[in-house]
Amino acid sequence: QVQLVESGGGLVQAGGSLRLSCAASGIIFSINYMDWYRQAPGKQRELVASITSGGTTNYADSVKGRFTISRDNTKTAVDLQMNSLKPEDTAVYYCKIITTRYIYWGQGTQVTVSS
Repeated sequence: QVQLVESGGGLVQAGGSLRLSCAASGIIFSINYMDWYRQAPGKQRELVASITSGGTTNYADSVKGRFTISRDNTKTAVDLQMNSLKPEDTAVYYCKIITTRYIYWGQGTQVTVSS
């Protein structure tokens, strides 16, 4: 069973940066999308950023211009560079990989932005 392992979360002051990484424990074939989601306390999980197999990216309006998603197809890995962080970015961040047959989720990594 392939697992997704996230890293890079932590505590940062407002205006700071963090880089989240997500890597698969094995090979995943036929990937369509690699996404980052987040879930703040008391809120629904929301899509933050997405990247297709062809490299097309999509971002939530709240993070446009501040976050950048990138992928490494050779390692089945996806990163999220987060700049100009705000307290409202505080959440547990999850990576998600969608293939033609399966959906994989990571276990989540906590990001806390202090004001």
